Amino acid sequence: MIRFAVASLLLGSTTTALHSEPFSADVWADNWFEMRINGQQVAEDSVPITTERSFNAESFAFNAERPFVIGLVAKDFRENDTGLEYIGTRRQQMGDGGVILQIRDATGALTVASDADWRCLVIHTAPTDASCARESTPIAGEGACGFEALDEPKGWDTPVFDASDWPAATVYSARVVDPKDGYDRIAWDPSAAFIWGPDLERSNTVLCRTVVE
Repeated sequence: MIRFAVASLLLGSTTTALHSEPFSADVWADNWFEMRINGQQVAEDSVPITTERSFNAESFAFNAERPFVIGLVAKDFRENDTGLEYIGTRRQQMGDGGVILQIRDATGALTVASDADWRCLVIHTAPTDASCARESTPIAGEGACGFEALDEPKGWDTPVFDASDWPAATVYSARVVDPKDGYDRIAWDPSAAFIWGPDLERSNTVLCRTVVE
């Protein structure tokens, strides 16, 4: 479902606030996202990531002064560090992710959209070997069920952070991501693309950022 929220970002002073602009954003994520502007949260997925099939779109508004940094935390559901879902059932498998975003200004003109120009760092990858999904008792950190986990780099979502060495976002087609529940209710700009880490199934937590000039 599409839910609506309003967020206001004050960037330090009354003068700055007076020069901020209103923006509107649309985000669809599999399964969950949080969006920050210059390190401050302006939106969070209203459907908990633990909800089965928690695909949904969010539309919301925020204020910001250009230039500003968009920091997007995107997560695919995983039961534990194996990276698997439905563990112990016949549906045990690796999940898959994907996120798409667009932001428009007060006139309705496109300001920015998710594409290959974004930088994305994967901070949770699992399992290290896809055969983990076939284990009868998968245990995180053992055998094929190894994982790689990093902390969020300090200040990664702020203007002072240098993300020039981060990999470019990997772009995926709608056919590959197969979006559901809310995606079709939004008029997406043709330039908006699905982005994620380099592996839709094993990249479980992804930090993506871009600068809006």
